[in-house]
Amino acid sequence: MNDKESKPKEKDIQERAFSFACRIIKLYRFLAEQGSAGGVLGKQLLRSGTSIGANLEEAIAGQSKADFVSKCNIALKEARETHYWLPLFEKLKLYLSRG
Repeated sequence: MNDKESKPKEKDIQERAFSFACRIIKLYRFLAEQGSAGGVLGKQLLRSGTSIGANLEEAIAGQSKADFVSKCNIALKEARETHYWLPLFEKLKLYLSRG
């Protein structure tokens, strides 16, 4: 059995959400340096992209099954919002440096 097969699924999703949040933070830093709309809209991306993992962590510590499901649904909503912002930045070419 390899490491991927032996790792519990919640650890996998936690690690992936954490790595994703790190990438979102790096993108936000870049967008903030660009100024204008990139920095303002980047704050929305930062909030939604980093809260996915935070809500999954809260779900794992949920006090009941209903609490767990509620936190997972919040994480899903944040993921969907993040999914909205990323193509918008690409379409507007906000990820490109000036110059």
